[in-house]
Amino acid sequence: MPTISVITPAYNAANTIQATVASVLRQTFTDFELIVIDDGSTDETLSIVQGLDDPRIRVFSFSNSGPQKSRNRGIERASGHYLTFLDADDLWAKDKLACQLEALQQTPQAAVAYSWTDVIDETSQVIQSGRRATANGEVFEALLEENFLGSGSNPLIRAEALKTVDGFDEAIVAGQDWDMWLTLAARYAFVGVPKVQIFYRKASSVQSWSSQLRRQEKGLSQVMAKHLAKRPALTISKSACWANCYRYLLFECFQKCPPSPSNGVLALQYFARAIALAPRWWSQRAHLVLVVLMKSTAYLLSFRPLSKRQVASKTTRGHG
Repeated sequence: MPTISVITPAYNAANTIQATVASVLRQTFTDFELIVIDDGSTDETLSIVQGLDDPRIRVFSFSNSGPQKSRNRGIERASGHYLTFLDADDLWAKDKLACQLEALQQTPQAAVAYSWTDVIDETSQVIQSGRRATANGEVFEALLEENFLGSGSNPLIRAEALKTVDGFDEAIVAGQDWDMWLTLAARYAFVGVPKVQIFYRKASSVQSWSSQLRRQEKGLSQVMAKHLAKRPALTISKSACWANCYRYLLFECFQKCPPSPSNGVLALQYFARAIALAPRWWSQRAHLVLVVLMKSTAYLLSFRPLSKRQVASKTTRGHG
């Protein structure tokens, strides 16, 4: 029985899965199993993982069911005393498992250890620093205000704690990792490791980011409604928590959605909701308000160049 079970759901991750697995295999703490759940990949993901020669790797393949079902399947098959998750395109620092395990062993009242996350691009270069959170112990309200763990590839969790909360909620369409961390935080203490040890990859090749953002909006709303209903009495502002969600969606829109009038409208919708929910926050950041308005205007005034086929079609109709 290994000390730690690492669970990696993988779907069409042929371009990144080998580097992700390598970041696990080079951990300084070596008593682990790596459970890869292939979620019906149609590329070379499965053959790449099956070709890796390490007895700690266990591979299971299923028809496509989504990342949360894959994570739950991994939990069912895990035998470690501690569990952690690593998405198939993210990376770990080599001391991630060692530091988080030490933090939990030194803090027996805590069930979850987390580290700091930075964002990397498709070439694995750091492009953005994540939140440097220092919250320890009871972190539910801090986590409700902002998902400071940064990604689903972050925490190390005591197996008995994870298995008491019945796995990831498959009814939530997005933000399921945040939902899980909140569910754990409602019952258990957290301990932080003040080091950058998770590298969350943001790809720029995802199609139709506007529809992805709409899905994220729905998922975040599900998470907020679920946990506010369970804990109606809070010392923090519920409006501020909702405002943080819409600020996140606004900045994601600018980062990932190409300039277009429809995406400009989407950005302004998120901005309007964010500013209505937390006007004081924006009143203290006049420069940021100006930047958002200028960027939104640029999106509204933008247009996509016509393809060669469209140009030819218009030319033909013009001479008809």
